[in-house]
Amino acid sequence: MDDLKIYRWAGLASLAAQAFFFIEFPFYLVRSPFPGVTDPEKLADFTARNGTNIMACVFFDFIILTLLMIFLAGLRHLIRQADAQHEWLGTLVFGVGLVYVTLTFVADLLQAATVVDARTLPANGVTIRAMTESMYLMYGSGALFLMAAFMAAGGYAGVASRALPKWSGWVAYFCALGCLVFVPSMFVGSPDFTRFYNPIGWGPIIAECFPLTVWMISVAILMIRKGRPAAPPVVAPK
Repeated sequence: MDDLKIYRWAGLASLAAQAFFFIEFPFYLVRSPFPGVTDPEKLADFTARNGTNIMACVFFDFIILTLLMIFLAGLRHLIRQADAQHEWLGTLVFGVGLVYVTLTFVADLLQAATVVDARTLPANGVTIRAMTESMYLMYGSGALFLMAAFMAAGGYAGVASRALPKWSGWVAYFCALGCLVFVPSMFVGSPDFTRFYNPIGWGPIIAECFPLTVWMISVAILMIRKGRPAAPPVVAPK
């Protein structure tokens, strides 16, 4: 596979990942109200009633994360081919992105495990609570920190290697900052979905979903444009 095809496929994989994300996101909005984790019986009932919804989201995440790995490999190749001296930066971006993928996979598997427990009667609400609480920082501050590192490194590497235009670096830095400001939410109060700034508040949830989407769509379009064959030069008639 030549370079142009690699860039095109990586860009398309990134766009496809975001398309699946926008399909997945409404599933979170149609679940019944979360009862909290302090009542094991209500938590087990919530998980059982929303089990199909939760499993669907986990399945979509499997697809999204696989497409993200294709994008990561293509971005690393783009940086290396643009400037061999910056290959280490490409490897850094690939490595940080792969750690983020692994962390999300683990959190997704824990989420799926809560459904398995809830459907295994009698359900153990205490076990479901333990797995649910273990996901908070994986989906929250932990993921946000890795996202910020991934985008900052990717933005710098793309500009430093001249693989991507300077404006893409500023988009990466701005999106990384949007993630970083919510990392300290892990220290603020008790988890509460209804509040803005806490370990599972709706502020960190928004920061986890959309800054990475904006940057990946931007880079995907640039990579697809790079993957287009150059038009043959027009020869003037003699």
